[in-house]
Amino acid sequence: MTSFDKAQFWTIDSEHQGQRIDNYLITHLKGVPKSRVYRIIRKGEIRVNKGRVKAVYKLQSGDIIRIPPIRVSEKIDNPDIVNFKQVKQLENSIILETKQFLVINKPSGIAVHGGSGLSFGLIEGLRALRPKEKFLELVHRLDRDTSGCILIAKRRSFLVHFQNQLRHRKMNKEYLAIVSGQWPKDKTRVDVPLLKTERKSGERIVLVDTSGKASETRFFIEEELGQFTLVVAKPVTGRTHQIRVHARHCFCPLLGDEKYSEIEQDKNIINKLKIKTFMLHARRLSFTLPQTEELVTVEAPTPAKMNSVLKQLRTINN
Repeated sequence: MTSFDKAQFWTIDSEHQGQRIDNYLITHLKGVPKSRVYRIIRKGEIRVNKGRVKAVYKLQSGDIIRIPPIRVSEKIDNPDIVNFKQVKQLENSIILETKQFLVINKPSGIAVHGGSGLSFGLIEGLRALRPKEKFLELVHRLDRDTSGCILIAKRRSFLVHFQNQLRHRKMNKEYLAIVSGQWPKDKTRVDVPLLKTERKSGERIVLVDTSGKASETRFFIEEELGQFTLVVAKPVTGRTHQIRVHARHCFCPLLGDEKYSEIEQDKNIINKLKIKTFMLHARRLSFTLPQTEELVTVEAPTPAKMNSVLKQLRTINN
């Protein structure tokens, strides 16, 4: 929580060169609502080099920002967040860490950020565990029930570099998924457009629709399991629920995916194997580092539950 009685003067270093001042303040004024950040900028309480600036102002190395006195009584639903079991497990889930970034093997069942009724997610938990880290930002996202590799930047320059890779489709992601049905051997590329919409109930859903955004996923058979298939999915684009919707489009929805699967006979298997959600795991992530362009590839071990389901499906089909 940010709170100080006297004005503060912060000097901008090269790490934040070119960043918009509103985004900089939202990141560094922990606990201060966005609306208040924009209000103090608009009222001229934020000064850069003794002058007023607009929210779109891009910071320059050496700029001196005056932060007015701020007191915040932040409502925290979980003040003891670092004691939550899932949050504690995050430290043990780190696959790779440097001074500039880290990769976590995100467990299934934890959201990447708070919201939608959740008081905290992976990024909030990580910040609580690392209070001295000035910068921790998600590079990309995973669904709450998807496990596996997720990249987090510890420097803004690395965040920008990684996001540029995503934008230009140079970051490679590889997922494992258990789908219902026998995946067609000739179906290695799915490129139907996806549209985010909302049902009358208020539930958000993604549909294949010609008015949607272009999307592409490559699929490969990893193992045939009778009436099920273990596939490798390599998304070229990064649309919401992309792998799940593309799999359904091929009449092979993810096993246990309540939102996108309507295969009645799967219910017996789901109950028998005690499957509570779909099986989707981001097992491999490849990206390059800024300046050196060194290629980094990380792998996340397959979660125990997915291994257990695979073992039982092999037994059923032998």
